[in-house]
Amino acid sequence: MKRNLTLGKRLGALCLMGIVLTAAVSCNTAGKPVSNLIQDEDSHEKVVNLFGPMEKSKPGVANVARSAFDQTISKAEEQLGLTVEYRTYTAENYKEKTYDEVALDRVRSDMDDLYLLNPDSIQTLAEEGRLLDLSGLDCVENLRDVVKMANTVDGKLVAIPQEVVAYGLFINKDMFDQYDLELPSTPEEFLECCRVFKEQGIETPIGANRWWLECFVFAQAFADLYNGGNAEAEIEALNNGTAKYSDYMRPGFEFLQELIDKGYVDADTAYTYEAIEGEGPDFLAQKTPIVMAYWGAANTKTAYGDPDFNLQVIGFPSSRGQMPVVPITGYGVAVNAEHREDTVKVLEIILSDESLQLYTEINRVISPSKNVQVDCVPALKPLNEKIQDNVYVLASNASMKLEQWGNTCLIVRKLLGGATVDECMAEFDRLQEELLQSR
Repeated sequence: MKRNLTLGKRLGALCLMGIVLTAAVSCNTAGKPVSNLIQDEDSHEKVVNLFGPMEKSKPGVANVARSAFDQTISKAEEQLGLTVEYRTYTAENYKEKTYDEVALDRVRSDMDDLYLLNPDSIQTLAEEGRLLDLSGLDCVENLRDVVKMANTVDGKLVAIPQEVVAYGLFINKDMFDQYDLELPSTPEEFLECCRVFKEQGIETPIGANRWWLECFVFAQAFADLYNGGNAEAEIEALNNGTAKYSDYMRPGFEFLQELIDKGYVDADTAYTYEAIEGEGPDFLAQKTPIVMAYWGAANTKTAYGDPDFNLQVIGFPSSRGQMPVVPITGYGVAVNAEHREDTVKVLEIILSDESLQLYTEINRVISPSKNVQVDCVPALKPLNEKIQDNVYVLASNASMKLEQWGNTCLIVRKLLGGATVDECMAEFDRLQEELLQSR
């Protein structure tokens, strides 16, 4: 099935960690093979070719994310006596092609060894049998369940990240305290907080953009699925059509429609706003008390990491309380990688607990290893506590045959554009029916 939207625009550019790259709305289709950007200079040397969104950090250039990744790569190069060549996506070279489109082309053309992949690309390539099963790596036994669940297709673990990205609600706690409001846990409590803010003259209580309102939907749609002890059976029912995605999604869409109808979200501006760039100034200026963003936005001064108020990051409202929303990216190895054995060895090193500890300490992010804990900033502790307790919902799960993150984002945009909830649910039904008929 066509992927209608790449993850790069929403997750990559705004994580500010070099996980993925900014990309435009597009279809992930198999295009013509693209040309290598970098040729191996010395063919007699041991080389592993990595395709990713950014180049190696240059001396003297401050880039925390790349510095952390580069340090783990350097460790692998030194231990294995090889060189990891970065083959880099740039919009100038690929023009209208997005990062995801180029990555798909390169994997299908066997152009590189190791790839940094977004969730929808992971799912597509795994279904095509183009990614190596990484289940046998030593590091796998230390991985969090959330990572293994999200990136396992037909029993094969096809990608592993160096960090887990979590989305939450960024809250101006001072504004909540001003009106004697408790931080909300359920949809009903959230609506009540918005009502009070609106009555107190706050024009738009929720600063929203066209990419991340879907997190409200995921929190309500899948809270029970991922936290009720029956996830495997429920996912199988969705895959074989005995359960409908629309039944899961409807409460979240009805909730969003109520937020729009009551003026708590400005649908017109949200439809055009880029994440953080659109709603960020009003949040920092304390004109709106609530926005949504990813974990790393609380760590950097370029986003929300240094506000003039008490910042708290909590999960999205659900029937089970505050719920983090987690999409999983990952590094995958091409089945036909030219240097497959060496590539697997590189992964073993950069995904070892020792390397992940270094990476986590530098970037202050959630590690994929359950043995590595993040020393997070105080604002992130409410979100971190939930994740450490294995309370979360997945916004991307490669074992679900219908891609979730991109499709849900597009359908939320239909709602912002004036579609009814019933029309949005009909679109989920159509996508699911097309998938079932194609199998």
